[in-house]
Amino acid sequence: MSDFFNNDNNDSKEQTTYSYKRDEINQGESYYQWTPYDDGNRARNKKKSSLGKKLGNAAAIALVFGLVAGLAFQSVVVVSNKLITNNTATEKTVTEEQTKSSSNSEINSTKTATGTTASTQITTDVSEIAENVLPAIVQVTNVGIREYQTFFGTMQQQSTSAGSGIIVSQDDEYIYIASNNHVVSGAETLTITFNDGEAVEGTIKGTDSSCDLAVVAVAVKDIKEDTLSEIKVATLGDSDSTVVGEAAIVIGNAMGYGTSVTNGIISAKDREVSIQDDDGNTVTNSLLQTNAAVNPGNSGGALLNAKGEVIGIVSAKLSNEEVEGMGYAIPISYAWNIIQQMIDNDVVSELDASYIGIAGKDITASMSEQYNIPVGVYVAQVVEGSGAEAAGIEVEDVITSFNGRKVTSVNTLNNIMQYIKAGTTVDITVARHDKNYEEETLKVTLTRRIEKVQ
Repeated sequence: MSDFFNNDNNDSKEQTTYSYKRDEINQGESYYQWTPYDDGNRARNKKKSSLGKKLGNAAAIALVFGLVAGLAFQSVVVVSNKLITNNTATEKTVTEEQTKSSSNSEINSTKTATGTTASTQITTDVSEIAENVLPAIVQVTNVGIREYQTFFGTMQQQSTSAGSGIIVSQDDEYIYIASNNHVVSGAETLTITFNDGEAVEGTIKGTDSSCDLAVVAVAVKDIKEDTLSEIKVATLGDSDSTVVGEAAIVIGNAMGYGTSVTNGIISAKDREVSIQDDDGNTVTNSLLQTNAAVNPGNSGGALLNAKGEVIGIVSAKLSNEEVEGMGYAIPISYAWNIIQQMIDNDVVSELDASYIGIAGKDITASMSEQYNIPVGVYVAQVVEGSGAEAAGIEVEDVITSFNGRKVTSVNTLNNIMQYIKAGTTVDITVARHDKNYEEETLKVTLTRRIEKVQ
């Protein structure tokens, strides 16, 4: 299923980037903003006048990774005191769409860590909030192997990237850190650096590329007592009640320098941003927008309100020579249910893996506009004898929700189902093709894979 991207002449000006650092981290080196797709390989947008009128001058976005990349051959020297490296910088674009609201569930935070009684009025002095929140923010360093193309073929090189994370939960055995999927993606080792400088190895507990979320676990036994006594669990706020114009604070590992603090306001809510992920799929999420400075390295860091509560997980920024102050964060009221599932559950074994019993194709936001079909997963095939067939799912239906969570792609379904065992009964909402796409919720008992659907 083809994806749609705005690829006008302004592409080179309007980009969005993840904030992350990639390549070996040595003293005297410098970070740069890595973008994973080459200009020559970028998909071309099928121009449609109605879509253009709808979106106006939609900005192409290059994700704000907080890593430093090392893929060779083009010299890159950018701001920072940590990395000067030879890399091929490639470009990852996204289209931004606006004005869809989302229903986010309430969150319950088990431990307080940061809150203050600061006024909700905009203030330039956020020192008390920063002091309280910093012990809940960590640096995430990702060491992995990256492939790059040369005249002699595909080569491999070790690369290091650095982003941010938020301590969101703790039990007797582990501390759990929320971050972005793109911060931990491809990691062979992950190092978590706490506020006091103590560095400990972490492991990936769960990831969800469809919403760019991840959880990293650090064993309590591996943390020194002095560090453990200083660690705090972030206080989670309610992003649903956030008001445009209220104070906002961003804390994260900007540019790999270490933890830093910026402030501003909430510029917009429910800002729909569509991003092409590493698999080439278009993922659309409804994000908070802020003008607090977001820089490479901030990915996975905290967007806070004036009480010092986490209301978002920093994910992306608009990078444009004509635009300033457009950073994006995943709303915590939406993210928390997904994060909690990662903390509470393990990925099921292959033997117990569940299966709906359909072959599906993504209906992207652009395709939804063009063909007047709901965003979700288009059912191209229903497997005989599957749970989908038994529940009454039909070819040409569109799956829009799974157990109350919005479904925007096949990737979303796969990420949800990796924690659910075969035999579990779930609620799947489908837009009926023969009822003008009116939604209906069905009880579906997930089965083991019957056969591979081509």
